[in-house]
Amino acid sequence: MSGRLNLVSVGPGFSSLIPDLAREALEASDVIVGYDLYLRWIAPWIEGKEQHTPPLTQERERARLALDFARAGRTVSLVSSGDIGIYAMATLAFDELLPTDTLELQVVPGISAANACASLLGAPLSHDYATLSLSDLLCPWEWIEKRASHIAQADLCAVFYNVQSRGRQEGVYKILDLMLEHKRPETVCGVVRNAYREDQTVSITTLGELRHQRFDMLTSLVIGNRFTARKTQPGGREWMFTPRGYNSWAPEPEAVKAEPTPPQGAVWVFAGTADGNRLARDLLAQGETVVLSVASEYGGEVAAKAVPGAFVYAGRRGVEARRQVLRGAKAIVDATHPYAAVISPQLAGLGQELGLPYLRYERPGALNEGMDGVTFVDSLQEATEAARRAGERVFLATGSGGLKDFTALGSGLQFYARVAPIASSLEAARSAGIPTSNLLAMLGPFSAEQNVSQWRHWGIQAVITKDSGEEGGATSKLGAARELGVPLIVLRRPALNLPNVHSRPEDVLSAVSKLEVTA
Repeated sequence: MSGRLNLVSVGPGFSSLIPDLAREALEASDVIVGYDLYLRWIAPWIEGKEQHTPPLTQERERARLALDFARAGRTVSLVSSGDIGIYAMATLAFDELLPTDTLELQVVPGISAANACASLLGAPLSHDYATLSLSDLLCPWEWIEKRASHIAQADLCAVFYNVQSRGRQEGVYKILDLMLEHKRPETVCGVVRNAYREDQTVSITTLGELRHQRFDMLTSLVIGNRFTARKTQPGGREWMFTPRGYNSWAPEPEAVKAEPTPPQGAVWVFAGTADGNRLARDLLAQGETVVLSVASEYGGEVAAKAVPGAFVYAGRRGVEARRQVLRGAKAIVDATHPYAAVISPQLAGLGQELGLPYLRYERPGALNEGMDGVTFVDSLQEATEAARRAGERVFLATGSGGLKDFTALGSGLQFYARVAPIASSLEAARSAGIPTSNLLAMLGPFSAEQNVSQWRHWGIQAVITKDSGEEGGATSKLGAARELGVPLIVLRRPALNLPNVHSRPEDVLSAVSKLEVTA
């Protein structure tokens, strides 16, 4: 006769953290198998039951013993601390299970060491994380080092189990050194010993400081990522947490060198256009400390040359990264592109959340409804349909970001485009399926004469563009389209309903100046 095997998790040792499902399984069992320390935690629920306690090093023997009792028709609970499925006994039981076994199996989940330690530290595992055992009893040490290196390179949060033993003193420091090759010494980390047990200790430190500490097998280390932060409550209680927002996780080639910290009290100008750079220059001339935020590394290079004296913050960053760096700013000046429909509402929301003045500079449009030769549309689909009515050869003057959307909609059309001579723009065109012969990699702005020459050479029959204003070359495109007799199809600007919108740079400068006077 076959019986039943319950694989029971009893957590870190604190009885109130043991789930009811575990208690029910234990109370329904005839036989209890486990390490004697774990059975002490659950003594009230297994009193009077048959108990077997092979020593700590005989894990496989425990699994076999439990299975043998279940095969004999008994109801058995094989007990493990933490979660029995994480670095624990469940896998040995499944390993020893025979194809002919008909016994009933139940796995009862519990609170793992990672969960227990995280709860005592705060919320360090709120983003992607990994766990890694530093014991080489069941895994070659070179594998452990390789996995640790990948964890560090990915900037994952991590929980290290089996950190240090009497016979394995140096391994943890090798792993910490691997972490320091790719993570900053200031990375926030936690140390928890005997979580939810007697002699519990909890501390928050940094990755660099961990290198000088001593540990044991009862200690778990929690390693943060670059966004993990500390919070201190009145009275000195300290916590660590990792923000949930998905951010820019681009690898840092010299992660051990801390990225320069943006200055406090600065006006943050979010740019990416020439008039955004001009605004930043004017704010500097006005005596402001300026951080100039741009979306790409190339934009950062341009900004550094165009606005000497500004702190340039380059690269695509998520909302959580922006939330962190904007704390302590003086104001947000949003000078992003008029068609930046995602970033502008995000910045306005962050301004409201953080109590920062938000000022939007939006360059005036240059094209109007009813202009001869101009057709305004509300969507890419409408734009593509309007172009199709004019002919097969369509020039896209909308930027590299939406090329793939147009080629997906425009079956049978031949698309041509002008893109910036940088890798990301060229890759966007390639990914959209636009042939190299249909591309011009060149920086604008372009005159009407240049547009006429290029479009005539390609035999363009329709132009799809945005009303990016005089600065964006809208009027030169209109002049060229009229000279060639081809329709100019214009995507309307998104209706964003943003606060404090200004169309003159001097109004933005005046508003910032008044903030200074008010302060």
